[in-house]
Amino acid sequence: MNSPSSSAEEAPDLVCQLDNVQGMVDALTTVRWKRQQDAVMELSEHGVVLIVEETGCLQAKVYLQRELFTRYEYNGQGRPRFGVSLGLFVDCLNTFSVPGQSSILEIRYPGPDMQLLLKSVDSLDACIYAEIRTRIPDTVSWDYNFEPAGSTPLTFTVKSAALKEAIDDLEWPGSSIQINLQPVPPIVTFRGEGHGDLQIDLMYYVNTDLLVAFHCDRQVSYKYKYKFLRATTSNIPGSVIKDNRGSKLTIGRGGLLKVQHLVSVARPSTSHPRIDSAGYQQPSRIAYIEFFVKPEEDEDAANNQ
Repeated sequence: MNSPSSSAEEAPDLVCQLDNVQGMVDALTTVRWKRQQDAVMELSEHGVVLIVEETGCLQAKVYLQRELFTRYEYNGQGRPRFGVSLGLFVDCLNTFSVPGQSSILEIRYPGPDMQLLLKSVDSLDACIYAEIRTRIPDTVSWDYNFEPAGSTPLTFTVKSAALKEAIDDLEWPGSSIQINLQPVPPIVTFRGEGHGDLQIDLMYYVNTDLLVAFHCDRQVSYKYKYKFLRATTSNIPGSVIKDNRGSKLTIGRGGLLKVQHLVSVARPSTSHPRIDSAGYQQPSRIAYIEFFVKPEEDEDAANNQ
């Protein structure tokens, strides 16, 4: 018979349950910009964070706060991290998502061989079970130090559908996208350069149905590689577009760009709670998605050094 102390030692770091698997699939798919993609998962008493990176120029994080889960029991020490294939994780989650039905998924970590364990717990007919191998991360993901560019934030909120459409329209092979903000008149300009030039202007007060918030006290302009900027919007879930939500973009010190999306992880029956004028959903059952994109200038400076 095991003593109480040995039983405590055998308790997994995390046992959690979720009643909207599709919402989690949507959140994780938002940061899946290529087929083969490794991710780092970080566990804590506050929730789960999934981190993916690309060549030191692009980083994305999915914040799954403990309030998203119907059950969240954390017994780990500190903030354990482990590596996992993002594509495999999403594909496994899809197995548990049944269209038109609400299924409860249980996630455990670690298993006997440090696996990530997934199991359906509400079906009377059958139980779906999956094990995903994890790995020790080769390097601990570098957390981008996002600092404000000044006393007044340089930020704007645009409808997610409009943002995705604008970036898609600016595609030129191997090109860059210049983002320009100016306070008078208040306007955001996306400019693409390739075999030709294409410019999209979003004017505050004129396009309030698209550009729903704007804060800027001086003109700024930075260029970003198209492939990295496109990764921030290429897999925005259809639920975000359907609910007409907004995406928030902020330019920090040195031109570091932060792009934020909100994805509902509420059950379908409660997937339309109060949404404010900027398209932000108020209740806690929201997954927060953040992308960080370095400007080309920073990349060039690093290469020169």
